[in-house]
Amino acid sequence: MVSTPVTSITFEEYLTYDNGSDFHYELVDGKLELMNPPTIQHFLIVDFLDTALKAEIKHCNSTWLCFRESGVRTGRNKSRLTDLCVVTLEQARELLNASAVFQSPPLLIVEVVSPESVKRDYRHKRSEYAALEVAEYWIVDPLEAKISVLLLEDGFYEETVFTATGQIDSRTFPELAIAVDQVFTAGNLS
Repeated sequence: MVSTPVTSITFEEYLTYDNGSDFHYELVDGKLELMNPPTIQHFLIVDFLDTALKAEIKHCNSTWLCFRESGVRTGRNKSRLTDLCVVTLEQARELLNASAVFQSPPLLIVEVVSPESVKRDYRHKRSEYAALEVAEYWIVDPLEAKISVLLLEDGFYEETVFTATGQIDSRTFPELAIAVDQVFTAGNLS
């Protein structure tokens, strides 16, 4: 994670920030933090989960939407980029012609851990998403071959860890049928 030369930026400035590059940034306490490009494994896992969640949304006849790399405002001058987030149609309508940074809590956020994001995904985002009242947060960790599902209870996350052939248990998608090993197998090219 590398900081940019910009010394301080407001949330409103972040929404329109463009330095002419294709780099993605999170806003952390008024500072832009460069996000490293994901690995192929990361892309494959996100693609698998995106497809599975969209299929489940369709199966449930829901009007929810699943987005990749959308932003979520987690503080006054703080915004995180999610790997996946599930939002209501109303939330998406509010941002139809604006920067895709949700200021109300998504129904579900999924983050895929990479070597440089361990602390960010397990610690920082966990506390920020809980404070924002995101009801369900998944930490998909190919480094440890586990998926942590965090459910918000009285302002704090209760964590359940799923491994190997265990099936992910989701409050948002109670009928979802995905085994942990399916997720990590999707991250392989063989």
